[in-house]
Amino acid sequence: MKLALKVAPKAARSAVNGWMGGVLKVSVTAAPARGKANEAVVELLAAALDLPKSAIRVVRGQTSAHKWVEIDGLDEADLRRRLGR
Repeated sequence: MKLALKVAPKAARSAVNGWMGGVLKVSVTAAPARGKANEAVVELLAAALDLPKSAIRVVRGQTSAHKWVEIDGLDEADLRRRLGR
C-alpha cells in the first residue's frame, strides 16, 4: 500500500503524531541532509508498524516534507489498527 506523509525533521523527538485527513504526520530528530530524515522515517514507521525496515520505502518526495511511502505486507485496515486509528 502507499501512504502519504507530512514529515517534520529536526524535531525534539521522533514520533507518529496522528492523522490530518488522509495524511499521516510524523516527526523525526534527524536533519533532512543526505537522506538522514528519510532513513529516520523508515525506521520510525517500521518500529510503529512492527515491520522490517525493508518493507518500507520512500517512493516520492525524497527531498520534500511531503512524502509517499510504500509499505509491503499491510493493507489500510491493518495500518490504521496498528497506528491506533
